[in-house]
Amino acid sequence: MLTLLNLLSAVALLIWGTHIVRTGILRVYGTALRRLLGQNISKRPLAFIAGILVTAVVQSSNATAMLTTSFVGQGLMTLVPALTIMLGADVGTALMSRVLTLDLSWLSPLLIFLGVIFFLSRKQTRLGQLGRVSIGLGLIILALQLIVEASAPITHAQGMKVLFGSLTGDILLDALVGALFAMVSYSSLAAVLLTATLAEAGVISLPVAIGLVIGANIGSGLLAFMSTSMQNTPGRQVALGSLLYKLIGLLLVIPVLHPLVNWMDSLHFDAQTMVIGFHVLYNTLRCLLLLPTTGHMARLCERVLQAPAETHSQAGPRHLDPTALSTPGLALANATRETLRIGDIVELMLGKTLNVLRGEQTALTQEMRSLGDEAEALYSAVKLYLAQMPREDLSERDSHRWAETLELAVNLNLACDLIERMLRKVQQQKTSQRRSFSATGLEELTVLHTQLMANLRLGLNVYLNADPDSAQQLLKEKRRFRAQERRLNHAHVSRLQRQVVQSLETSSLHLELIADMKRLNSLFCASAYAVLGASDTGALMPEAYPDTP
Repeated sequence: MLTLLNLLSAVALLIWGTHIVRTGILRVYGTALRRLLGQNISKRPLAFIAGILVTAVVQSSNATAMLTTSFVGQGLMTLVPALTIMLGADVGTALMSRVLTLDLSWLSPLLIFLGVIFFLSRKQTRLGQLGRVSIGLGLIILALQLIVEASAPITHAQGMKVLFGSLTGDILLDALVGALFAMVSYSSLAAVLLTATLAEAGVISLPVAIGLVIGANIGSGLLAFMSTSMQNTPGRQVALGSLLYKLIGLLLVIPVLHPLVNWMDSLHFDAQTMVIGFHVLYNTLRCLLLLPTTGHMARLCERVLQAPAETHSQAGPRHLDPTALSTPGLALANATRETLRIGDIVELMLGKTLNVLRGEQTALTQEMRSLGDEAEALYSAVKLYLAQMPREDLSERDSHRWAETLELAVNLNLACDLIERMLRKVQQQKTSQRRSFSATGLEELTVLHTQLMANLRLGLNVYLNADPDSAQQLLKEKRRFRAQERRLNHAHVSRLQRQVVQSLETSSLHLELIADMKRLNSLFCASAYAVLGASDTGALMPEAYPDTP
């Protein structure tokens, strides 16, 4: 019982080490890997190589599958290059299994020791995350050693002999067991490494080991397909194509299994080398053989999983991919894109406000209400998405960007509410009291509205690009807006002194709208402070920018 527990704990350590390496690499180089995969790779060889490289770095074909399906789901990549990348991912994980079976026992304590030092001392920096990766690599090597030690007594245990003896080399049964183990361990790499270790210890025969390896590949395909169950149809099509390719590989190897085993036995290599060698050879030949068929597979997947008919509704988030939450850089990029969508809605609502002021449309149409509801839904989605990010693992730069994104989302949501309140005031004035602005008053509101629209666009640009010069310009425009707001208030009071009837009737509404626009302008210009920093107050000093007439 203790021997079995030691084996299970060693397997768990192997899975955990693989997870640490994958998450550490994605947190440090996730944006670069996403950029590599996100390029429009039209040539199959380039996409194939990209899949190999990314998977070799993150040590997980499942992680590559998550990135790729996310791209396809967001319309950033077509199905054919995505399937090609997935074939390359299968080769990449096979190559990593070969590297990890080398004699690296001396390296494990060194990697763990250095990794702990860097991770604890500089946790929030890139060097600290690389220390996390070092810990994971050390744990993987240590786990493999523990598996070998724990497997040795199993070969003499009668119960284990009966259990593994039930696997007689039936490739379909062995493949099923291998697929189940890969799904339980959430890693085909861990399943293959354990299979090689058990074969080396003599617990399982070579034909059984080959079946388990093939099944582990199928299990990783099932994992990828199940993980995309909540994604849209294009993302699921990628996972389906990858799974079908793995099943085709099983069908291709069945007729040649016995001749292949006999040939491998004649090579007189140790069992571990033959199992890992078969894994590399099988995945490489299978993927190269199926590489020219990605176009046909894409069409098949599109027929099997047909996308639902598109609707004209724009509500709901488009870019908040939950699979990217483990990679802060990727998740923040998604949140940025969704927050800018809220900005687009605010700009649209603000643009329609001018038509309401001019009396060209009803104050609160159904379209305006729908835009407000959509902005509220996007704000809630962005807020919850940011809340799910592991903030303790964010770098200083990413933490700053996280705060910027949340602040902008809050400000834009407040702006939507404020615009709706402005429209209700106008509606009440025009419908219940039948009053309208004077020509001069309407012109003044139009001028202020034009400045407000320009500052909104500049504020979104400052948030997106984090350009200090644009931020300085935004603060300059904020002060100009304040000066303009004061002049318009004084001009309105002057009309009241001249007893202009329309100005007298709409005085309260006129001044309230100017005050509301001032609040909106403050919300739109807040992004400048995040770029320039709290210490940069010179931009608001009166002598910095003289009032312009």
